[in-house]
Amino acid sequence: MNFSRAVCSTMTVMMCLMVAGCSNQPLATSAAHLPSRAPDARSKKTYQDLIVGYVQLGAESEWRTANTDSVKEAAAQLGVELRFSDAQQKQENQISAIRALIAQQVDVIGVAPLIETGWDDVFKEAQDAGIPIILVDRRADVSPSLYVTLMGSDFLEEGRNAARIMSTLTDGHANIVELQGTRGSAPANDRYAGFREVLKDYPGMKIIDSEDGNFTVAKGKEVMRAFLKAHGKNITALFAHNDDMALGAIKAIEEYGLRPGVDIQIVSVDATRGAFEAMIAGKLNATVECNPLLGPDFLELALKVVNGESIPKWIPSQESQFFASQGADQLKQILATRKY
Repeated sequence: MNFSRAVCSTMTVMMCLMVAGCSNQPLATSAAHLPSRAPDARSKKTYQDLIVGYVQLGAESEWRTANTDSVKEAAAQLGVELRFSDAQQKQENQISAIRALIAQQVDVIGVAPLIETGWDDVFKEAQDAGIPIILVDRRADVSPSLYVTLMGSDFLEEGRNAARIMSTLTDGHANIVELQGTRGSAPANDRYAGFREVLKDYPGMKIIDSEDGNFTVAKGKEVMRAFLKAHGKNITALFAHNDDMALGAIKAIEEYGLRPGVDIQIVSVDATRGAFEAMIAGKLNATVECNPLLGPDFLELALKVVNGESIPKWIPSQESQFFASQGADQLKQILATRKY
């Protein structure tokens, strides 16, 4: 009788140990004290796992086309599923596209905002859906909590640099006309402000007229014609918020019978291929670079965001300035390898 009880007790203990050892569940009493484990690398997403939306504002310029191509090419090379939308210069189209991407439950949405204001509601909808927003190229006037990061250029500094270059070209004395970018957009607002900030130190430099050229060649030409009709040879300098408007203005100046780059000193922003060709021809004096090739960096950020990595709130682009005075040979060498 005692022997049977001993055997039973031993078997009971062994069965308990086997159950505990084979169970997939930790013992309740020790769960709170289990050592923490590093995240499993296999749980991290790769580029091939990503579904990324990109809401482009349109195709108003050579710069914008290069920006679009950069995003599409990077996605194809990295194996990212890209859902791209061209808003055709309409904010309402961008908002509709963002809502469609939210409904599709993409991993990340990149937005190049047409203008600064009017994004609060749709960005909040994305946040509520757990979809992070990355601002690409342009700022949006919203709470910083509604987007992860802004990547792109320092537009304010671009305006300052343009003014500094203009002051050198004109020895601090000029009657300037200005072709602004799309009214209400971040680059137009900041280039406008940065340019004027520096001009305060140059009393001999006067802005005699300033109008919206909408970042396009056609509008740049149209507005420059109006400037020349109103001010004629009194204009000695032009600041264009982008190269496309400057190229349109060059045509208007030539039609008027003046020499662009000689009778009227011209400084623009972007440093596109068209600007290099104009500098080589002696028709544009300088251009301040604004880099559109943001696709690889944007997708790298998107991957970091979905994998929970820490991201700076602003990631500025590294950019340069180029001058007709560098000479045709050097500019041709740069142009030969330029992607935009």
